[in-house]
Amino acid sequence: MTLSAPAQSRTTTKFIPLLRLQGVTKRFLNSRHNTTAVEWLSFDVYEGEFVCIVGPSGGGKSTLLNLIAGLDAPDEGQVLFEGEAVRRSGPERVVVFQEPALIPWLNVRQNVEFGLKLRKVHGVELRARVDRALELVHLRSFERAYSHELSGGMKQRVQLARALAVKPRMLLMDEPFAALDAQTRDGLQLELQAIWADMGTTILFVTHNVREAVVLADRVLVMTPSPGRLKSEIPVPLPRPRSIDSHAVVDLAAQVRAELQHEVGVSNEPGGADAR
Repeated sequence: MTLSAPAQSRTTTKFIPLLRLQGVTKRFLNSRHNTTAVEWLSFDVYEGEFVCIVGPSGGGKSTLLNLIAGLDAPDEGQVLFEGEAVRRSGPERVVVFQEPALIPWLNVRQNVEFGLKLRKVHGVELRARVDRALELVHLRSFERAYSHELSGGMKQRVQLARALAVKPRMLLMDEPFAALDAQTRDGLQLELQAIWADMGTTILFVTHNVREAVVLADRVLVMTPSPGRLKSEIPVPLPRPRSIDSHAVVDLAAQVRAELQHEVGVSNEPGGADAR
């Protein structure tokens, strides 16, 4: 089976980015010292793209997602979404975190419904959106289960379904598979590729796992240690779906690792740059 790129990425005018960062810098100040998390960051993401960000721990990747989500503001530069400055969070940009943070007294279906009800989505549309999201993550048969009855991978699927049900223009994914075992992670990587091809949602995905980045992305952005700056951009011109153990993925991952080899925090430990 070959997965096609989303329709948006085939038809979007490449001169009009969905997301644009221009000279973005973010500092955190306290009584003892000042820390620059990200500095002079500039890059574009286009409609329908799947872009992964890799870099050492403490390099500002999560801070970057918070800025794009509108959960924080840059000290310098601009974050532009559809040409407008991002000043607050909104349903067009949804974050998927490493921890699912499901509401324990709600079942799977109710967890997916929760965000939609806050946005005043009810009735037929609510049911249709939740049904579709649960189908995409293969959880229709578990819709009445509670979080304590689910595996880690299933909980992460619920979080993804909750995000997809909102129909965001962009998913911001902050190491969502990092805490999962290798087999579960590999399966979710394949599922996410299929969901992306089906939905066409633009995805910006943070990971420490170089092979994961190569499996998922159209482009890999490599960041430096703190302060996080953009070091390089590596295109991934491989057909989909991609297997994490394929020779092409392994070879390109080696190229990305070469960009990271002098950066602090890159290791062969599980979840690190060389991890499966």
